[in-house]
Amino acid sequence: MIRADASARIGTGHVMRCLALAQAWQDAIGNVVLAMAMESPAIEARLRLEGINVVHLSATPGSDEDAYRTCDLAERENAAFIVVDGYHFNSRYQMLIKGSGRRLLFIDDYGHADRYYADLVLNQNIYSNEGIYKKREPYTRLLLGTSYVLLRREFWTWRGWKRNINKTASKVLVTLGGSDPENFTYKVMRSLQQLDIEGLEVVVLVGGHNPNLDELSHASTDSKIPIKLLQNISNMPELMAWADVAISFGGTTSLELAFMGLPTAVLIQAENQVKVAEQLGKAGVAVNLGWHHDLSSQEIQKALMDLLSNSDNRAIMAILGQRLVDGCGVTRLLMGMMGEKIIFRPALEGDCKLIYQWANDAETRAASFSQDQISLKEHIQWYEKKILDANCIFLIAFDSVNRPMGQVRFDLDGKEAVINLSIDIRIRWKALSKLVILRATDDLFGKWEVSRISAFIKPNNVRSTKAFEAAGFKYIGRKLVKAHEALHYVKFSPLSSEEIKDGGI
Repeated sequence: MIRADASARIGTGHVMRCLALAQAWQDAIGNVVLAMAMESPAIEARLRLEGINVVHLSATPGSDEDAYRTCDLAERENAAFIVVDGYHFNSRYQMLIKGSGRRLLFIDDYGHADRYYADLVLNQNIYSNEGIYKKREPYTRLLLGTSYVLLRREFWTWRGWKRNINKTASKVLVTLGGSDPENFTYKVMRSLQQLDIEGLEVVVLVGGHNPNLDELSHASTDSKIPIKLLQNISNMPELMAWADVAISFGGTTSLELAFMGLPTAVLIQAENQVKVAEQLGKAGVAVNLGWHHDLSSQEIQKALMDLLSNSDNRAIMAILGQRLVDGCGVTRLLMGMMGEKIIFRPALEGDCKLIYQWANDAETRAASFSQDQISLKEHIQWYEKKILDANCIFLIAFDSVNRPMGQVRFDLDGKEAVINLSIDIRIRWKALSKLVILRATDDLFGKWEVSRISAFIKPNNVRSTKAFEAAGFKYIGRKLVKAHEALHYVKFSPLSSEEIKDGGI
């Protein structure tokens, strides 16, 4: 059960990032209820289309009454978890929720609570660190950094997508939040009118809470350059892929833009965006323009001209952005919430028969490039060589109660690795394969000097392709494996320079 709000005053960011978690929970586990104490018809309509039950609470947001009503609703719905996201939820609110006996995930941005009582605290921002949460309970686990960025379902199929950097750029995306009460969007639109760029096209996105829609609509109609005004869109990734550059506030959208590799001029609208803009600028992912009310039209024009005219800078920003946000954050969060403490240990001599059973079951053989049954004698000979091979990392995965989940094998060739996977049949249909893959590959990149990992999958193995895509692998083409056609998927190390070299930079 999620407790979050949206309105013209606070915007839509809290609910929209919770939507990403809701979608992943629906896919892997079960139903989602979202409780709101503020009215937001457009957002509620979107949530209901997603199959999310929206419930209204009659209470002052963040009050004790709010917490009690939230706990009562969680009890009625038999919620496994309560998720809370918003700046009006304080330490006492967390304490009251924990007092109900439910597990609590608290989504935070800058440590606004005096103390943290939640089971899990998530801060997906680039500047997050443990020092922000010194005042927390001993049991509280911290999930920090951009490896946990929550991206909605529409972004998932874009994992691993590589942006084509045009030498001459002319497409600008303006996305300044779900409300923008100060109407800075209008100032940006006026500034764009002064850009002298052949073929300039502009798309301006406005949310359902924007109070200035009529004025913006007139401005786009009267514009001397093509400006398309879109409201409550559902194809955000496609629009980000269409654009050459963007201008955005330093909220959650700036992390979505980084994931899509879209060079961005970032503005600061509120105090909680200051560090986001500063760190994105330092990381080379975006251009930090500072506070929006301090900016002149000429400064906005210059920043956009610089981005549009320098293809080398845009190419570097695109690669750095996609390294910063790999698109697997919601999967990592789900792993933490489900309590699946996946533990790996090296394969031992005594594991030979267990791995033989996994390798020889009907589904595994059907998914393999060699479908013949393996004799026990052949397997023993192969296995004894493999566990002694210095270029093979052979691991067994166990869950939190020490039940074997499957095997992961990495065959190394210099700084490259090929992954091989077998999952125990009892968890094969439980969306846990992607968690095993993600955890194993994260560990490999963290402990070994490996720049990329390849996976080869039979074209009709849809379940495997989805699992590898969810774990951050991207499709790069087809290849013959043992005389069979295979889909070639690759995952790059966050520290690898290979993508920059591939881009010729």
